[in-house]
Amino acid sequence: MITISQATSKGIPIIQEIAHTTWPNAYGSILSNAQLDYMLDLMYSEESLLQQLNTKRLFFLAYEDDVCLGFTSCENNYLNNKVTRIHKIYILPEAQGKGVGKLLIDKVITLAKENQSEVISLNVNKFNKAVSFYKKVGFEIVAEEDLDIGNGFLMEDYKMELKI
Repeated sequence: MITISQATSKGIPIIQEIAHTTWPNAYGSILSNAQLDYMLDLMYSEESLLQQLNTKRLFFLAYEDDVCLGFTSCENNYLNNKVTRIHKIYILPEAQGKGVGKLLIDKVITLAKENQSEVISLNVNKFNKAVSFYKKVGFEIVAEEDLDIGNGFLMEDYKMELKI
């Protein structure tokens, strides 16, 4: 049975481990090693994760027994709108296909409804195979965004939304 619990700062090493395990699999054929390293440090350093946890971002960990299989991070009232934003969602490669991603999305949907959000939004790399997963669970592509993240790197994303 898979359970979902809210993460605290004690979950930072688990979040980091999952990110460092999943990113090469998800982005290895899309991004350079230099960009992977830069983004992992930018988004998953202990300092960055502490800052995220101390803002309005919520992290949830999905466990099967004592093994964490993945996580999501979301924010309600994103940019002061009736939007819940998924900032991150990553599932270990060996756990994909077990329904973990769907359970994490369902958790975000529940939170979004509790917070009177009208939409759940996320960005995903245009070339990431996860685009098909998001479409399968009801998200639609609403825009394309190229985001300069510094150091000469660009994130080439789809913005996707799920109306609730």
